[in-house]
Amino acid sequence: MNVFIRNNESHSISLLNSTTFKYRNFKKYTKLMAQSASNPGKKLIKIDVSSDSVCPWCFVGKKNLDKALALSKDRYDFEIRWHPFLLNPSAPKEGINKKDYYRNKFGSRADQMHARMTEVFKGHGLDYDLSGLTGSSLDSHRLILFAGKQGLDKQHDLVEELMNGYFTQGKFIGDKDFLVESARKVGLEGAAEFLQDPNNGLEEVNEEIRKHSANISGVPHYVINGKHQLSGGQPAEVFLRAFQVAAN
Repeated sequence: MNVFIRNNESHSISLLNSTTFKYRNFKKYTKLMAQSASNPGKKLIKIDVSSDSVCPWCFVGKKNLDKALALSKDRYDFEIRWHPFLLNPSAPKEGINKKDYYRNKFGSRADQMHARMTEVFKGHGLDYDLSGLTGSSLDSHRLILFAGKQGLDKQHDLVEELMNGYFTQGKFIGDKDFLVESARKVGLEGAAEFLQDPNNGLEEVNEEIRKHSANISGVPHYVINGKHQLSGGQPAEVFLRAFQVAAN
């Protein structure tokens, strides 16, 4: 499991590395999905995801989740909601150099972490880019919740655009132009006007954090059908197994 956690005292970010779960019966799961494709009574799987837009393992987890969704879409209907989590609540809104931030925060471990994420991203056909700025992700969370009001599909697609831009293109998560352009790409209306007022959606973000993040210390975190929980950048087969358990 790989998960970014928030230190409650210093609000620092640390990376936990442990052995990723591997299931030898992955083929059995995919075979079962194919066998049940003709099942007319698809069950609804609800997934609540707590994440931060500046968490690389959240992007990896989303990629693996999307793979699991594609493999099981003929068996289940899905309702996915994204909820905010602030790894660094005190991160500056104006942004700071991303490479310098990681070096100052993690010291000699920064290079090791970069190498690890580069390898993981490469496995998904992505280039892990540490150029540009990092900083407060609050505005991205305001926009993600705003997108959810226009459709959960738009919300899901917006998360993809934001994370892809931040992690692979050196975009700054606090750049209003980047946020608005990402919103435009997924068909979200009224994003520029919404973001103009820093108070728009702020209360909702805080309420969501209290409701969904109060009892967790790291992300990504998934709650499936309200009771089954997963944490970290889990591989697709783990999601498939969780879908089976939740549907029974």
